[in-house]
Parts: sequence; structure tokens; C-alpha cells
Amino acid sequence: MLALGACKPKAPTALATDDERTLYALGLVMGQRMDDFSLSPAELAVVQRGIADKVTGARPQVELNQWGPRINTMAQARQGRRSEQEKVRGRAFADIAAHETGAQRLPSGLVIRTLREGNGAMPTAASTVRVHYRGTLIDGTEFDSSYTRGEPVEFPLGNVVPCWTEGVQRIRVGGKARLVCPSDIAYGDRGQRGIPPGATLNFEVELISIVTPANEGAGDAAVAPTAAAPTAAPTPPPGH
Repeated sequence: MLALGACKPKAPTALATDDERTLYALGLVMGQRMDDFSLSPAELAVVQRGIADKVTGARPQVELNQWGPRINTMAQARQGRRSEQEKVRGRAFADIAAHETGAQRLPSGLVIRTLREGNGAMPTAASTVRVHYRGTLIDGTEFDSSYTRGEPVEFPLGNVVPCWTEGVQRIRVGGKARLVCPSDIAYGDRGQRGIPPGATLNFEVELISIVTPANEGAGDAAVAPTAAAPTAAPTPPPGH
């Protein structure tokens, strides 16, 4: 035991075969499914023991019929705790954003700041809009971007998260704004792909055009003299 304790852990070896890469992907998928648990290193080691015992056929140390049903209960409890922690950090982030020059905090909690003035019309909640956008978490992690995909998106403004429905209506065509969205008007406690439960989201949204049945197919120039970014937000757009 002393000899083992003195040994330094070996550096991970590179994945050499397609089978190894596939098995590693299996591990990523399993890990992704455990996001809600926010496992500590010690807890992860316990999970790994359970996996190893099942795979090797070793005798289980607990009765699965008794303890298995508790898995969802633990996940929900930890997800709720994680969500509250995210909300606390998000409120501090939004407070700072609200004090930036030109920023405005609306009654809903949305913080909006114009980054570039537009010279066209403003959409309504019933409009279909065409936008470029970039969405990040409060730590700067990008979770979605139409710029990265290389093309803007179109969507009905009434079918997205409330933060977008409210905020994009305040942008003129050709304009660009920053939207800081508290979780209550974003994805709430459920989170989304790449977005933790309770997360406050930060978007840069560029309104390229307002798409309507009358001019759809006529080209953006008809409505955007200066066409210039969840979960629009994570693909699909926020609220889908």
C-alpha cells in the first residue's frame, strides 16, 4: 500500500484506435447525463466503483431495487441547489451590467444596452425576425452563435424565451444590442443544452431584418438598409 501511494499517477495515454475513441465518447455521454449531480472527485470515484462492479460482474454493495429509485430524488435536489447558486451569481452579473453606460434594466429583470443604433423599423411580438447572435454564460463560455455557424437565423419572435421576445422588440433593423437575461425570463430551473439550471445568459443580438409575408423572398434590402446575435439562443432558437 505504501509503495502504491508513492507512485505518481500516469499521464493519460492518447486514444489510439477508433474503438478507444468510441468508448471514450461513451464515457462523455455518461458524464453528461450526470451533470445534474455536480459530483465531487470523491463521489465520482464511488460512481466509478459501481460501474466497475457491474461491468466485471462483482457482487453489488447495495440493492439496486432499494437504492435505484433514489437517484432521481438526488438529481432533483442537487439540480435545485445548483440552480440557486447560479441565480445568485447571475444577479451579481446583471447588477454590474445594469450600471454600464447606456444600459437599462426593465421591470422583467432584462438588462439591455444598445451597441449600435439601427435605422429601420422595430419588430413586434408577432414579427418573424432575422438575426445574428452570440450567446455566452456569465463566465464568458459561448454556448451558441449564429456567427460561428456562418449564417443568421429566422424565427417568430413570439415563440422564443421571454427575454428575447421583449428585448428584440427594442432593437431597430440594422441595430445591435446586448441582452442580459435572468433565468426567470430565459430557461429557468430546467436549463438547456450547454446551459446550467438557473443560469443568467448574456447575448449580443444583431437585427438584420423583419421578415413578413409581404416581403418574404424579396430580400433583406427591402427592410434592412444596413444589414449588418436558452433554447436566437441555443440552436434551435430560445424557447424551442
